[in-house]
Amino acid sequence: MGSQVPGDGGLARPTDTAGPAGATVEVAVARVLRAHGVRGHLVVVPLTDEPEQRLAAGCVLTLETPRPGAPASLEVLRSAERGDRVLLAVAEVTDRDAAEALKGAVLTATLPADRAPADPEEFYDHQLVGLTVLDRTGTRLGTVSEVHHGAQDLLVVTTGRGAPVLVPFVAALVAEVDPRAGRVVVAPPPGLFDDPATDETSPDLGDGPGRPAPSP
Repeated sequence: MGSQVPGDGGLARPTDTAGPAGATVEVAVARVLRAHGVRGHLVVVPLTDEPEQRLAAGCVLTLETPRPGAPASLEVLRSAERGDRVLLAVAEVTDRDAAEALKGAVLTATLPADRAPADPEEFYDHQLVGLTVLDRTGTRLGTVSEVHHGAQDLLVVTTGRGAPVLVPFVAALVAEVDPRAGRVVVAPPPGLFDDPATDETSPDLGDGPGRPAPSP
């Protein structure tokens, strides 16, 4: 998410981690909501603040998770914004049944690994993955291992103690995101993280303020 920052109605993502020359990443840009009409058109929820670029005619999108019988990629023929939704016509889907089979699918775009969103408060998924998760006291809680996109963006936090913890990417729970410092500070409700990893050394928090994640 890529993912979009909470507050923008899209994905979740980090800022400016440079990769090797020529390296690319897959960034989530939309989620298929439903079929529209009988010609295979798709109503999608943008997971990007740049739908006019990422979902424009000529863009090639990939299914984040392949589906049996579904095309691996979709070429956008036409797109039209409908409020907070976008209506897409794609070359590979030409009937309603094929469109219905894509309901819920997350669509990704290929971007250079060193590209950052124009909005400094927005983050790509690959920038969030790997960040150390701390609470407000500086106690290490775990590491972001993945970003899930659905009705709500979720940070998947690996703690090393059982199942990963899912943290909604909203301002009420995510107090600060600072990719340069390699951290995300959260304010979890009681019980979300049962036993913080107090045996691990907390990283230097530095003195540079991060930008709080906006509310959805």
